[in-house]
Amino acid sequence: MTLPFRLPLLLAAALALAPPAAAAEAERASRILSVGGAVTEIVYALGEEDRLVARDATSTWPPAAEALPDVGYMRALSAEGVLSVAPELIVAEEGAGPPETVELLQAAAIPIVTVPDATDATGVLARIRAVGEAIGVPDKAEGLAEEVGAELDAALAAAEAAPGAPKRVLFVLSTQGGRIMASGTGTAADGIIGMAGGVNAVSAFEGYKQMTDEAVAAAAPDVILMMDRGSDHASSDAELFAMPAIATTPAAEARAVVRMDGLTLLGFGPRTAEAVRALSEALHGG
Repeated sequence: MTLPFRLPLLLAAALALAPPAAAAEAERASRILSVGGAVTEIVYALGEEDRLVARDATSTWPPAAEALPDVGYMRALSAEGVLSVAPELIVAEEGAGPPETVELLQAAAIPIVTVPDATDATGVLARIRAVGEAIGVPDKAEGLAEEVGAELDAALAAAEAAPGAPKRVLFVLSTQGGRIMASGTGTAADGIIGMAGGVNAVSAFEGYKQMTDEAVAAAAPDVILMMDRGSDHASSDAELFAMPAIATTPAAEARAVVRMDGLTLLGFGPRTAEAVRALSEALHGG
């Protein structure tokens, strides 16, 4: 049966399974769909994973989460895929979509709670509290926030006390086609670099953009930071430092590249203190 015929049936089924009102009490939701790696991590950290019925493709931690049905990439969800798991509540990171899918899910009377983005320690704790409130366990969330907050305070203090001048760090999202896609300001990468005691080598733009070879050279990074994963992120050190954009930088001269798991590094969930410590040690040789 093709999508145009199946979607009305799924909508009808979702309406039948939905709570009497969109504002149904969160603690009654036993079929929760988590969308976004940090949201899923928080649900597990709260000990509420038994209520999860599915997750999105970015939710890869803890490993047990990968046993859940996968409804697709958080920014390219299909209403059919989401409705097929019959969620009673959707808890999603900001930016989940597309908008037309969200509209269809709202039409199916499925409550959707959006958890805000985070790029600093305060944002991490706000996320934990937001997820706890959404799923009806605010007291648990407060306890987790206190625990994670203490870990973050310690990691930030250690990063601030690290010896030596702050390193200029260029976060490279992609090297596809020989072009450098890098982070400017206002991103998760920018946030974690600062928390770890580094300085973002790029401040001329916000978000992620392709940079010219001249702009990369002018940024003069001491260290290249990348996610440790495949596809266009998989350039070897030799390939990376041979790129004209990077070859003349201090990072190339020192052969300084740091690769970290993307969700740990940029997730801004319960493991952010771990990311701060690891990146700070890599930058400062700790």
